[in-house]
Amino acid sequence: MGQGPLSGLKVLEFAGIGPGPFCGMLLSDLGADIVRIDRKGSGRASPSDVTSRGRRSVALDLKAPAAIETVLTMMEAADGLIEGFRPGVMERLGLGPDVALARNPKLVFGRMTGWGQTGPYAKAAGHDMNYIAISGALHAIGTTDKPVPPLNLVGDFGGGALYLAFGLLAGVIHARATGQGQVIDCAMSDGAASLMAMFYGFKGAGMWKDERRSNLLDGGAHFYDTYQCADGRWISIGSIEPQFYALLLEKTGITDPAFRAQMDRDQWPVLREGLAKVIARKSRDEWCAIMDASDVCFAPVLDLDEAPRHAHNVARQTFVEVAGVMQPAPAPRFSATPGAIAGPPPAIGAHNRLALADWGLSVSQIDELQSSGAMA
Repeated sequence: MGQGPLSGLKVLEFAGIGPGPFCGMLLSDLGADIVRIDRKGSGRASPSDVTSRGRRSVALDLKAPAAIETVLTMMEAADGLIEGFRPGVMERLGLGPDVALARNPKLVFGRMTGWGQTGPYAKAAGHDMNYIAISGALHAIGTTDKPVPPLNLVGDFGGGALYLAFGLLAGVIHARATGQGQVIDCAMSDGAASLMAMFYGFKGAGMWKDERRSNLLDGGAHFYDTYQCADGRWISIGSIEPQFYALLLEKTGITDPAFRAQMDRDQWPVLREGLAKVIARKSRDEWCAIMDASDVCFAPVLDLDEAPRHAHNVARQTFVEVAGVMQPAPAPRFSATPGAIAGPPPAIGAHNRLALADWGLSVSQIDELQSSGAMA
């Protein structure tokens, strides 16, 4: 049984890539019992497959009727389900929402896709960058020369996994109150658009220009940007509020009266150049000594080796090592029911018998499944 506020929640996960596993990781970290349905013969897990941590694996041949019946039996015991196939795949397997909800009317059937279950793009392939491109997010992120993909944080993980976890849990709350399950159509393109809500508001208020690096939060403002130090490393400065901006000028020793025009957009390019010259005079460590933990709104830009060793992250145990791999700890934090990593990524099919027994299959059913070749 997992540890955390979701202890007792049972979720069936169909193996996939990107946002699906990350959603499963989030739920598992907070105590949910996640059983992942893997493809029989699909290979072995690696400790570095961080987003696969903390669940159990059952390896089935979903072309075999016995395997399909096994999954349907597991659906009867589940609170929720997450799958990330293209529209129509689960239906062709005989595991679509109509069949699933007929077996378990309280089931919350979570569907993760890039474009959603409907619409002109629904059946097309795509990746994170494509999904955020039609939301307006990709256009707003990057240099003056071109849009730049923000890793796959905005579509896959922010607009996808987090919205699926949120939707699944909302659906479970509703199902427990009413006895009625439902389908969650989670499209990464929808989620990315939702994440842009504040910026559409800014645009509606005339506060946002559709030009990269010309706005308050896109690197246009000299007081909200990254700067290179004398040693080639970088710092981040976000001194938006007047009192924080005044402290920035004090800490950097800037007395030029031109910098008093903080919100004059026409002056931002010149002021950025001036601030860059000042920052370039000292190393990153020297600026940390001057600005760390101050109201300048400052932090060093750390790489993936440095971040786990930073004093703040160490104090909060933000990173942990599991099976020799450094990785983020569960988040967020709960005072009464703290989450925990339930274990390293499982080997494919490592929990065939144990998980199936826990989810309601008899020993004879499991033996028959094994002997038929429908289970690894």
